[in-house]
Amino acid sequence: MKNESNNLSVSAEDYLEAALCLTLQGERIKVTSIAEKLGVSKPAVTNALNELAAKGYLQKQPYGDIRLTDEGQTAAQRVYDKHKLLRDFLCALGVSPQAAEIDCCKIEHDLCDETIACIRRFMRK
Repeated sequence: MKNESNNLSVSAEDYLEAALCLTLQGERIKVTSIAEKLGVSKPAVTNALNELAAKGYLQKQPYGDIRLTDEGQTAAQRVYDKHKLLRDFLCALGVSPQAAEIDCCKIEHDLCDETIACIRRFMRK
């Protein structure tokens, strides 16, 4: 079953989530910061951000500010919320916080909306 709410690639979701995390930490979105967070090269980040800007997920000024658009904010928040839910779920199962963080990054992009909804309902109980 496909993830109906998502038309972004895994890497695009990762870039949006990284950008959101920077803003939540009170930092500006910078190519260098995203490259460090994701362990990728600055040219790779630049290319990805250009593609996301072309699709309307962020606004990027040459050598200037980068910010998420409303659409980008919504998409990034969806990925971030799923990440937190899965991390908390794995920890509730007894997985260590470190392993849960690593594993939720691996699975957050692959679960269908139905599975995420079921985990969310389970965690609310």
